[in-house]
Amino acid sequence: MAADKRIEEGLDFAPKFDSNGLITAVAQDAQTGHVLMVAYMNRESLDLTLATGNAVYYSRSRRKLWKKGEQSGHVQKVEQVLVDCDQDCLVLKVRVDEGQCHVGYKSCFYRAVKKDSPDKLKLIAEKVYDPQQAYEKK
Repeated sequence: MAADKRIEEGLDFAPKFDSNGLITAVAQDAQTGHVLMVAYMNRESLDLTLATGNAVYYSRSRRKLWKKGEQSGHVQKVEQVLVDCDQDCLVLKVRVDEGQCHVGYKSCFYRAVKKDSPDKLKLIAEKVYDPQQAYEKK
């Protein structure tokens, strides 16, 4: 089987990290199917996620591992990890509590582009928690 076929159709997990050592990871609510957030993982965070069952990402801005919920308490329990055909993107199906977005929404995708005004956004969700209280828990 050619190399591409092994990646695309084989059963060996061989994630392709980019030149920065990262792979895109989409967190999806396992119950509702809603996309919660998009983040990045490096090899270490992926290995920790698989070993512990808790989502661990790599923060590009802080340049360190980031266990989802380490400050807010809103953890992600991983039920399944899906990999795309090229093995360069992951979907983490996760169980979550109330909010996942650091500004207080269930999902980081709480706004949509207005159809009649493509340079404007509209809110499509309501806040589910007070981020100021959640991040004071540290």
